[in-house]
This record gives sequence, structure tokens and C-alpha cells, in this order.
Amino acid sequence: MPRIHLCFVWHMHQPFYKDLISGEYRLPWTRMHALKDYYGMVRVLEEFPSLRQTFNLVPSLVVQLEEYAAGTARDPFLNVAVKPAEELTGSEADFLLANAFHADPARLIRRYPRYGELFDLWQSTGQNLERARRVFPPQALRDLQILSQVAWFDEEFLARDAEVAALVRKGRDYSLEDQRVMERKQHEILSLVLPACLRLARSGQIEISTTPFYHPILPLLCDSDIAAVSRPGVPLPRRFRYPQDARRQLEMARGFISARFGIAPAGMWPSEGSVSDETLRIAADTGFEWAATDSAVLDRTLGNGTGVEDLYRLYEWRQDGRRLKLIFRDHLLSDLIGFVYSRMGAAEAAEDFLGRIRANCRGVLSSGRDALVPIILDGENAWEYYEQNGRPFLRELYRRISEDPDIAAITVREALSKFQPRPLDHIFPASWIDSSFSVWIGSEEDNRAWEYLLRARETYDRMHTVPPERRQLAFEELLVAEGSDWCWWYGPEHHSASRPQFDQLYRDHLANVYRALGVAAPEELSRPILKTAVHEIRRPPTDRIRPVIDGEVGSYFEWLGAGYYKADSRSGAMHGRRLVVRELHYGSDGANLYLLIEFKPAAAAELPDLEVRVRTALCAPAGGETSTTIRFTREGVHAQGAECAWRKVLEARIPAPCDAPRFQISVWSGGLPLDALPQDGWLEVQPGLLHP
Repeated sequence: MPRIHLCFVWHMHQPFYKDLISGEYRLPWTRMHALKDYYGMVRVLEEFPSLRQTFNLVPSLVVQLEEYAAGTARDPFLNVAVKPAEELTGSEADFLLANAFHADPARLIRRYPRYGELFDLWQSTGQNLERARRVFPPQALRDLQILSQVAWFDEEFLARDAEVAALVRKGRDYSLEDQRVMERKQHEILSLVLPACLRLARSGQIEISTTPFYHPILPLLCDSDIAAVSRPGVPLPRRFRYPQDARRQLEMARGFISARFGIAPAGMWPSEGSVSDETLRIAADTGFEWAATDSAVLDRTLGNGTGVEDLYRLYEWRQDGRRLKLIFRDHLLSDLIGFVYSRMGAAEAAEDFLGRIRANCRGVLSSGRDALVPIILDGENAWEYYEQNGRPFLRELYRRISEDPDIAAITVREALSKFQPRPLDHIFPASWIDSSFSVWIGSEEDNRAWEYLLRARETYDRMHTVPPERRQLAFEELLVAEGSDWCWWYGPEHHSASRPQFDQLYRDHLANVYRALGVAAPEELSRPILKTAVHEIRRPPTDRIRPVIDGEVGSYFEWLGAGYYKADSRSGAMHGRRLVVRELHYGSDGANLYLLIEFKPAAAAELPDLEVRVRTALCAPAGGETSTTIRFTREGVHAQGAECAWRKVLEARIPAPCDAPRFQISVWSGGLPLDALPQDGWLEVQPGLLHP
């Protein structure tokens, strides 16, 4: 009798949060999802041995998981969670408060009454760090340290581990010993994730597939202009065409997974289901047997209003002697798990899901043909919004599938041997979102990000004399910057409290390319690509000034009449920026531009290698403007004619014989941008001030 064959593909992915040069993890989400999701997804499947599934592991995720399991990951978010609350510095306490509530309030935070109380307390301060310091004593901070971590612990440990269960029962007023237990249990959970995947892969219950190493949108790497096929007339940046990078991302992924799991992956989920004929050719050349994408891509490929008879089957793409099997996920059913069933009871949701599948497959089965139903979605992000991290739903769903003789859950590779493929002579170039690439290219922010990436890639191409190890590091940072996750947050489509951190991390990866090549990163990388509202205080100059350049806070009258600029530091930690400049004073005497920069004390103490770059735009004698960048360090000024003294404050004089000098300031440390004044545009001395 014909049967329904369910192909679950759980896509396990987090962006590459590690800075390759500093070695520091810039966001904690790989660790948090490793605590909450990856191990548990394997364990719950293990309870149903007749079910087989495909786990799609992104290599850059596995690299991070290995470091966390080994205890070598440098994670400042973990550091502030495990340090004794009484020993936290002011900036560390601020960091903890600003980052400890990034969780779903209903399912994660309020599941723990004390965590809910602390969340309400934080909300009552208006998320203002200065106010929060006064109402969060050390004991409250320690409770927050522990609960903000335990809330992400896997259900397996919450229910069955005696020490974790004791932490949950205690609920509040935690001790230093409790904090040490929390830290130890984190490492224990993290060390179990990959061995669990390997165990089920060896038993045959799961198939391991993969994704290009750093999760890039392959069709755009091959040719960014291909975005115009799905959206004619879309504004695009300069053409990015590096198919060799796409090939390298695939080769690295296949080799890495082969080394870690002892068998080469047969298949892949291209990042965001993004496909094109060129990328499928490269995948076939690289040795992949199958790939998966979305039903919307199939619809645009066939162009005939795809029905379930077209969707629930295997395909084979064929071009120029190359072949690659393809499956197309049921978009609606996958999204029901990802976004809808979290609001339903477990039994109700499982019944609805399987009822829809049976109804969809009725026509296929009545024709005497088996139905292949691909269900593909993230294996981690949805569960935060489910009761008990989705475990009741998954157990109910898996139990019903196990007990139904008409339904089998199989791996994709098993499907290849069970189904006769239908040939395809081409694929429509698109992703699973809107069957286009609009999330990653076409908006002003996206296009600027691609332009910056292209400039870094072109710089790499020109630098042939760099030592091999430095050149390799630069190339690795380019591959990281090619990942899809950065442009996911640019443009109008997606919003998150972490968007500014993603923006900063993307620009840091690009800056690292230049650092590795031994050249100065362009000043543009010091300013956000993201268009975020920054609260600023600006006051233009009102008179000429001529201060003494001695680096000291001298007479009040020296800077009387100067302009003033200050960014609101209260929003700095919340918006992902590290504000290192307290305030700026500036002005002119008609021949020179004068600057006084006062740094935040903590920044000045912690970052001895601070560097200030001043970009000036001056009127040119022949018309237009001339632009130049001057570097200031504690050792002095790196430009002829300029003067600098850097002691308690930085004071500088820059020749500027111009009616209206404009300037921008950026602050760097170790070759990475930290701050920019202003965040957007220029500061200037207005005409009429310089000449009587």
C-alpha cells in the first residue's frame, strides 16, 4: 500500500560570533541554544527509535560548539554570569543587566518567579542602567546571573538532573556555591551535544547534512546581479562575482563534516534555501548528491501553480552532465511548526499537523504513488516560544507518527532510494523567503554592506606579498563576512535588540581583513551601516577659539565659544555600541581646526592602544573639497603640520584654512572601530565664524 514518507530536516545554525583576531565571542547565542536545544533535539528523538530524521549542521556552528565543549571559548556574557556578584565592576554589572533579559518573557522569564520579579524591576527602571544600579544589590545580581542561565537549560536537565532541579526549587537567594554549580552544569551540557549527534549518526537514526561553511547566500556570491531575476529593477550594488568563494565554502563544509563525523555528507540545505543553476553545478562538482529548497522556488521553476502532486515527490536537476537530487519543503507545514503551533496545546497541534498531511496526501496515495513530504525548519529558534521548550509537542507528534502504520519518518538519503525522480533542466534563482533574495540585497543598508565586502575582497586580491599565514587569516575573515546573517538584519525586514551588535560584528570582521593584510581599515567601517536613532547633543561654535594644546583641562575661557557634541551614553549598552568618548569640543581660529576629546575613564584605562582618526573635508582652491585623514595616538600625531597633546584629555590642532571645515572622528583600538562622532554625517564650523 502507498505510504506517506516524512522527511524532517532540522537546520541547526547560529552566526559565527567569534572575532578571529581577538578570539572573543561577541554574542552568546551559540552557547545559549546549545544549552537549550541541540542536545535535547537528539535526546527526544532517541525515545522513538523507529523515527529517522536529517540534522543539518552548519560547520561554523560546530566549530563554536567544539570550543564551548572544550572550555576554550572566550565569552564575556558567560564571564559576567559566573563571576561573584560582589566582585562585578560597574561596567560588568551594566553589561549583565543590559543582556540578561533577552528571552521570551512568557515562556522563559516568567517560568521562574524570581526571574520574572527581576524582569519587572528592570522594566520599572525604564531599562536605564544608572537607575538599575541603585535597585539591583549584589544578591539580586547573583539571582539574575543564575536564573538568566538556568532558564536556557535543556528540559532533560531541568527534569532529571538532581543538582539542576535543586537550583530551580531554591528559586532565589542563591549562594556562590549555587553559582559554581550553574557554571559546572553548563559545561556538562555543552560537552554532550556533539557526542549525541555522533551517536545517532552512527546508529543510522539521523543523517548529517550540511550547509556552506559560514552560511553564505551562494547565488549572490556567484553573481550578485542574479537578484534582479526575481525582482526586476531592484537597485543593486556594484557586482560581486566570486564563484570561487562559493566553491570554497562548499568544499570546506564537506571536508569539515567528513572529518568530524567519519562520513562525507550526501546532502545540503543551502543557506536560506538559496539556489541557482550555478550554485547547483558547484554543489554537484563538490560531491553532494542532494540539496533542498522551498516549495515557492519549485513553483517559480515549474511556473504552473504547483500542487501537492508536484510538491510531494523527488526531483533531479540535470545540466551539462551534472546531476543533483532535489527536495522541496512544504512551506506552510514547516512554518506552522516554526511560528504557529507554539500557541496551541501539544495534542491539538500534533493532530492538526498530521491531519493536514493526510488530507494533502490523499490524492497522491489514491493514485498508487507514495508521498514524500519534506518538513524543513530551524532546529532551535522556534522552541523558545513553546511550553517546556517544545518537548511536549515533539513527543506527542513523534508518538503519533510511530503508531501510524501509514506514515514513516525517513532520512533524505533513504528517500533517494525509494522514489523515482522527476527531471528538472533548470532551477529558478531564489531563496525560501518571497522566492527572491530581497532580504539580503536591494535595500540601502544591504547594498552598502555588499559594497564594503567587495572593497575588502578587492583589497585582498591586490595584496599578494602578505605572509601566507596573514593572507589566510584575511581570507577566513572574508568568508565569515560573506555569511548571510549580517544582511539578514540590514534593511526593513527584520528587527531585534541585537541588530546593532550584528552590525558592529560585521564591520569588525571586515576590519580584520585589513588588519590581517597589514593595511589600515577604511574609516567608513567605524560608522554603523544600520540606520539607528542615536540621541545626540549638538551645539555649534559661537566664536573663534585659540586654545593651548597641552592635553590638560586648562582655563574655562580657552574653549569658550567652541562647539559641543555628546552622544547619550544611557542608550549605549542597549544599542550595541561601546561609547568611549564622553564629549567633544571643537572650533576654529580661521586657520586651524581645534579639537578637545574627553574619554570615559574606564575606556582610557582599559584600552591603552586607543587611536583617534580625524577625517577633514576642506574647501579646495579650485573648487570642491579635499579630504584627508589624520591619526592621533598617545605617542603623537601622524601628519605634518598638525599638533596633538594627549594627557588628561586629547587636544589637537589641524591646519584648516577654510571658510567651513567639516570633520568626522572615529576611535579605534587594535585596528577595530569602537566609536564614531557623529554616528552619521559631519560636524562643521559654519561660515561667518572664521572671518570678522
